[in-house]
Amino acid sequence: MMKSTHIKLSKDALKSNWDFLREYFKDKKLSAVVKGNAYGHGIEEYVTMAEQCGVNHFSVFNAEEALRVQQTVAKNTTIMIMGAIEDEDLAWAIENDIQFYVFNMERLHAAVKAAAVTGKKALVHIEMETGMYRMGFEQSMIPELADTFKNNTDTLVFQGLCMHFAGAESITNYFRVKKQKINFKRALKQFKSLGLEPNMIHTCCSAAAVRLPDMHYDMLRIGIMQYGFWPSPEILIEYLNKYKTVQSPLRRIISWESKIMSLKLVPPGEFIGYGSSYFAHQEIHVAVVPVGYAHGFSRSLSNTGHVLINKMRAPVVGTVNMNCVVVDVSNIPDVKINDKVTLIGEQGEQEITVASFGELSSQLNYELLTRLPMDIPRLIV
Repeated sequence: MMKSTHIKLSKDALKSNWDFLREYFKDKKLSAVVKGNAYGHGIEEYVTMAEQCGVNHFSVFNAEEALRVQQTVAKNTTIMIMGAIEDEDLAWAIENDIQFYVFNMERLHAAVKAAAVTGKKALVHIEMETGMYRMGFEQSMIPELADTFKNNTDTLVFQGLCMHFAGAESITNYFRVKKQKINFKRALKQFKSLGLEPNMIHTCCSAAAVRLPDMHYDMLRIGIMQYGFWPSPEILIEYLNKYKTVQSPLRRIISWESKIMSLKLVPPGEFIGYGSSYFAHQEIHVAVVPVGYAHGFSRSLSNTGHVLINKMRAPVVGTVNMNCVVVDVSNIPDVKINDKVTLIGEQGEQEITVASFGELSSQLNYELLTRLPMDIPRLIV
């Protein structure tokens, strides 16, 4: 059954992004972070495309996302859970060689028990608390961690040592990030002094990967950049200045489209839609688009947002409804029912970027993308 709206994902743009990432980060192993439904792009669709670009390591937040990736990818692909996994799911993860973060002793002991039941070793990544104050072991726990690994070599593999930076995308967090670097290096040194080394070390998300080359270690966890976005305008400007270019090498892979459902002539002196937020001072032609806040088109875009129709901008008039939005097409010639409507993306020389869409609706890029409902079809083009 046809949906009233769909999202398109560009294979060419994604390949270009991964070519750039591999060149920019040289010989580092890269993990594609696909948490949050692949930042709203759709896990199944995005992972399929990424595999075709040669990606074979995916990071997710929870066991549910890990299962979705596992059901989509080839058998030799590595999957790493960075957040939530219930004790009852540990045996499944271990049995399927799915790696996972451990940030408290309770989970580590549960992993030992689950591994003993399955007869396979748990591939665990120890997350350190370095100053994010979200998840992770305090440095004082390292001796106990080391003893646990040494006493359970038949059930545990120290697959990784990791951390997460608290805002590497902004220079305002410089002192906090600097402190985190010191804390992590101190923890790594202590593990080594106790005769314990992880198979890999990873600390960097996209922002840290660009800004902190001294923290690259063995693998980089690339999230927002693979989808064609920079972690912040600050980092983009730094890149453009450093390489003396005005063109970002990253390409957005996502566009969002619908079509005109209805056309109507509004006489002067009438209000449009619910309430009285928009008054027609003169006769205007309007088009109804079957997308509303239930689809992720924020109500805050009422009377402020735009869409693209026939390569021209059409302003939103009136309040965004749950399932539709009304736009003014008075100045757009030859408008017809079923004409394509671009909510995010390009038409001709006009573009509505995720950033501009997000600013008008007071949302971060990350927030806007991950709020796109899962039931909107994602089409690979």
